Amino acid sequence: MSDAAVAAVFLLAQNRLLREALAKILGKKTDIAVVGSCVFSSQALDEVTKVAPDVLVMDSFGGGSVELGFLHEVKSQVPELKIVLIGMDPSEQLFLQAVREGVLGYVLEDASALEVVSTVRSVANGEAICPPKLCATLFHYVARQKSSVPNFRVRLNLGLTNREQQLVLLIGRGLTNKEIASQLQLAEQTVRNHVHRMLRKVGAHDRFAVVEMCRMQGLPI
Repeated sequence: MSDAAVAAVFLLAQNRLLREALAKILGKKTDIAVVGSCVFSSQALDEVTKVAPDVLVMDSFGGGSVELGFLHEVKSQVPELKIVLIGMDPSEQLFLQAVREGVLGYVLEDASALEVVSTVRSVANGEAICPPKLCATLFHYVARQKSSVPNFRVRLNLGLTNREQQLVLLIGRGLTNKEIASQLQLAEQTVRNHVHRMLRKVGAHDRFAVVEMCRMQGLPI
């Protein structure tokens, strides 16, 4: 969005007073236009995608996995959509999951109205905003990715998914299919299917050959 452009903003919040307050605050800004609002429901995805706003401002309604699933769906429907989450707690795990789903703005529950407006405006202009207390979380996460390079190599050279690599690690520890199924809360047949698929992918005759091939690619087994 250029400096002269007006950002189209959609409000998704469970609390009516919050929606009205946000609409009033944002509506006073000449570079922001509230183009719709609704509660989170089975129709929310359709409401947002129909308008295809520049920015979605979404509150936390207490359903972590549901929120993340919605974020994934709405981004797949409106790829250019920029998302701001407000009223969040400073959970590092939820923060990183939200970032992975494409969230660019993260406003904690004790944020002021001025901070919300500033975040919406910045995100509309392509910036990423998060509370200072969570900045270190991002740096630590990036630093930890050094250890994931072997995993990427296994995906690239052998074509194994993250789930399949997880099974390889457990096989390498001597677990049976039944024990793996119990640990990962999967059906034993599902584990067997994964193993057979891995054998076909890498051209191995047995599961232990897969383990050895992954070890040669750098997977820490």
